[in-house]
Amino acid sequence: MSATTLRFEPLNATFGARVSGVRLADIDERTFHALYEAWLEYALLVFSDQFMTRPQQVKFAQRFGPLEFDIAALSNVLEDGSLRPDDGTDDVMKVLKGNMGWHHDSTYMPVQAKGAVFTAEVVPPSGGATGFADMRAAYEALDETTRRRIENLRAHHSLYHSQAKVGHDGAAGAHEKGFTAKGEYSGYGFHNGPVSVRPLVKEHAETGRKNLIIGRHAYDIVGLEAEESEKLLDELVEFACQPPRLYYHDWLPGDAVVWDNRRLMHQATPWPMDHARVMWHSRIAGDPQAELALTA
Repeated sequence: MSATTLRFEPLNATFGARVSGVRLADIDERTFHALYEAWLEYALLVFSDQFMTRPQQVKFAQRFGPLEFDIAALSNVLEDGSLRPDDGTDDVMKVLKGNMGWHHDSTYMPVQAKGAVFTAEVVPPSGGATGFADMRAAYEALDETTRRRIENLRAHHSLYHSQAKVGHDGAAGAHEKGFTAKGEYSGYGFHNGPVSVRPLVKEHAETGRKNLIIGRHAYDIVGLEAEESEKLLDELVEFACQPPRLYYHDWLPGDAVVWDNRRLMHQATPWPMDHARVMWHSRIAGDPQAELALTA
C-alpha cells in the first residue's frame, strides 16, 4: 500500500483527523511513517471499519514503540456474557466511571504513557462517546499572567486520589497482580511506589511545543495550600476543555483511534449500563527519560 493512498480529513477542532485509504492490520512501513508524522501533527487519528483482531491491534500499537501493556478490555461485560452490576460493588465499574473524568493516561505511574490505540467491539445504542481535549491549544490560549503563574508549578498525580473521588479505594500493590483473565485492569495503577510529581506545563518530547499536564489524577500542587491547588487545577481543566479544543467520538463497531497522550486529555462518557460496551485498549509506553516523573 502506498502512503499516497492515505487521506486525512481534519476534525472540526484544533486537532484530530479522520483517516481513510488504509487497513491498519496490513500497513507497510512507508505508509506507517506517513501516518506517524500525521499523528504528531494531529494528535488524534480516527479510522473506521478496521475490525482488527486483538493480535493485530497489539502489532499495530507496537509500531509506535514499546507498550506499557499489550491490550486490556474496558468493558461492563463479564466472562459469561452477563453485565457487571451497576450497584457500587464492582471495582471494574468503578474504574469505568472514574475514567469519565478528564485525564492523561499513566501520569500516576513512574513513566507517563506516550499514547494509546483504542478500538470498539460492542457499542451501546446511545451514549458511550469518548471525549478528547487539546492541551497544547489550551496552553497557547491562556493569558500571559496565567502562563507565568503556572510555568514552574508541579502537581502530584495518583490513581488512589482520583479513584477515591468515585468511591473506589484501591488496594495498595494491586498493580502487581496484573490483569484478570478477560484483561480488565481494575488494579492497574494502584502501585506501591512513590507518588509521581509532574509539571503543569510540559514540553512535548517530539514536537518541542508546550502542553498542559492536568486532569483528574493531578492534585496537591507543590507550594500551594490544598484549597488553592484544587481551585487552580479545576479552573485549568474548565478552561482547557472548551470548544474548539474538544472532540467527542461516537463509536461504531470496528472503529479505531490512536491518540497522543502527551498532548491530549480524554474522558469516557456515560451510557445506559443495561447495555454492553466492549472496548480494547493498547497503551504505548512513554520515553523513560522524557516522561519520567519527579518524586518531590
